[in-house]
Amino acid sequence: CACCAATGRARRDRHPGENVTDDWIETQGGERRGYIQPHALTELWFHTGTACNLACPFCLEGSKPGDQRLGRVTLGDVRPFVDEAAALGVRQFSFTGGEPFVNRDLVRILAYALDRAPCLVLTNGVDVVTQRLAQLEPLRASAHPLAFRISIDHPDAALHDAGRGAGNFAKAWTALRELHARGFKVSIARQMALDEDRAGVEAAYRELLRSHGLPEDLTLVAFPDFGTPGAQRDVPVVTESCMKQFQTEATRREFMCAYSKMVVKQGGRMRVYACTLVDDDPAYDQGATLRESLGVCVRLKHPRCYSCFRYGASCSETRGH
Repeated sequence: CACCAATGRARRDRHPGENVTDDWIETQGGERRGYIQPHALTELWFHTGTACNLACPFCLEGSKPGDQRLGRVTLGDVRPFVDEAAALGVRQFSFTGGEPFVNRDLVRILAYALDRAPCLVLTNGVDVVTQRLAQLEPLRASAHPLAFRISIDHPDAALHDAGRGAGNFAKAWTALRELHARGFKVSIARQMALDEDRAGVEAAYRELLRSHGLPEDLTLVAFPDFGTPGAQRDVPVVTESCMKQFQTEATRREFMCAYSKMVVKQGGRMRVYACTLVDDDPAYDQGATLRESLGVCVRLKHPRCYSCFRYGASCSETRGH
């Protein structure tokens, strides 16, 4: 199909001698894998590095203090991609980690990116955020708005702190209040249990928001368990038949890989990956520039792709709009 041809051509251009393998195109049972053909590039993500101030056992990036699986980006690393993205009409820049605030260049990077598009930063909200509030204040005068999404895994403090450390539930809420009080848009990332009472869980968050003097309608972004980097998870494969039977053209366009990319620093080189969830698999490396990555089809081979397929999981708040 055209998708396979485009993928193979792009991959061969990047890595001489490398071809699309049968495993990329077909499952072990011989069925053709499901895929997403990107239709736009409206959101660009930057991975600021896997170093973090916490060491959560469930971290989908395997982040911890001093971690170097993915390198810390600098303004010099990021600037060419911000410029290229702006020329391509990207409408939002988003930043993840690790913990972005561990990166000393973060505020300078944000200042540069905010001159070109709105920015979103994902953070655990612990210590490093409140310590840099004074540095963030001037960014309110930027050409575009700055938003923050803070991880509050559960509406129960004990459950949250069991994974992130004692006292960090309270610290996350403090960061949320402080950022909101300064006029920044804020949202919450939470964990999703497969058998949860979604309405009940969200009601518990709304009650907490009220108790902290925050708007009850803040966006809640729910994530299933994605596992740790490189984990071989036993999940159903996503085939072309699955995509036709259980997804529509409209829902396929809302997969993150349909409208976004992520830039990472890997082995000292800046690389473009298909989305925020697949940086542990080099098959999703789409090149050294955004233009090189445009139109490259994405096979839903990674175990985390199943979470996007089944639960509509997405790191984005834009859904491509």
